[in-house]
Amino acid sequence: MDRAIVLGPVELRSPLIGASGTVGSGVDFVAVADPGRYGALVAKSVAPDAWRGNRPPRLAPAGLGMLNAIGIQNPGIEQWAAEVGPRLNGVGVPVWGSAVGYTPEDFARVAKGLEDAGVQAVEINLSCPNLDGHGLIALDPAASARVVEAVRRSVSLPVAAKLSPNASDIVAVARSVREAGADWVVLTNTVLGAAIDIETRRPRLSTVTGGYSGPPVKPIALWCVMEVAAALPGFPIVGCGGVTKGADVVEFLLAGASAVAVGTAHFAEPRVAGRIDRELARWCRKHGVARVFDLVGGVAKR
Repeated sequence: MDRAIVLGPVELRSPLIGASGTVGSGVDFVAVADPGRYGALVAKSVAPDAWRGNRPPRLAPAGLGMLNAIGIQNPGIEQWAAEVGPRLNGVGVPVWGSAVGYTPEDFARVAKGLEDAGVQAVEINLSCPNLDGHGLIALDPAASARVVEAVRRSVSLPVAAKLSPNASDIVAVARSVREAGADWVVLTNTVLGAAIDIETRRPRLSTVTGGYSGPPVKPIALWCVMEVAAALPGFPIVGCGGVTKGADVVEFLLAGASAVAVGTAHFAEPRVAGRIDRELARWCRKHGVARVFDLVGGVAKR
């Protein structure tokens, strides 16, 4: 089976991508999992300066999924580049950086720092739902476009925009970032959620609300992929949300994604990509699919 895929200007050896926030910086993740199973790893988001993140509790189980309100704790781009940059070439798979900030200038500064550090693409995190006191940029098409434009001017690398399933019109946001220069979109990030400890009657997260992820969000992410793929044909998509098995990858590819990010599943099964890859290969053999990329957008009409 030929696993190679094309994602805009990028060619990858596998459709599987390690989602930001679940594979560390990428360089440390390879100590526990085979990087050869992935087309790329996306490092945890980095800000212009060090962020302490939210106070605990920052994680909580919620049914079949999980809630997180980490608050993107990170050391800032200068320290990240100094510590991680020299090790990127030893990963054995492309490492993409993830930029976060409060203003377009913030994002542009981080993106440039990531490029200088040696990442091979920049993912713009427009959609983290647990930054206290700051709204989601990805809910606003115009604001999202301004960030993408600033990043596009600051780097020569491929640029992706990670969007939010909480947007009232995901197609409008995707269209705005495409016109602003994004090479592809990541659909999607976590869904806003909350949980309460009924014994203490207190919210399970210090921030009350956080990002909900895991298998239950897959239908939401899949719907976003199908909407954008139908409205913006030819615009590359990375599907992300609730992927735990090979069949999930097939489903996202048929919906119109060119690649599929694995996220929360890493916390329960760090080597999950190996199993997913084997399941994907078995499905393709059973159904006579020689090239994974031939599945993209293959959903039948009703």
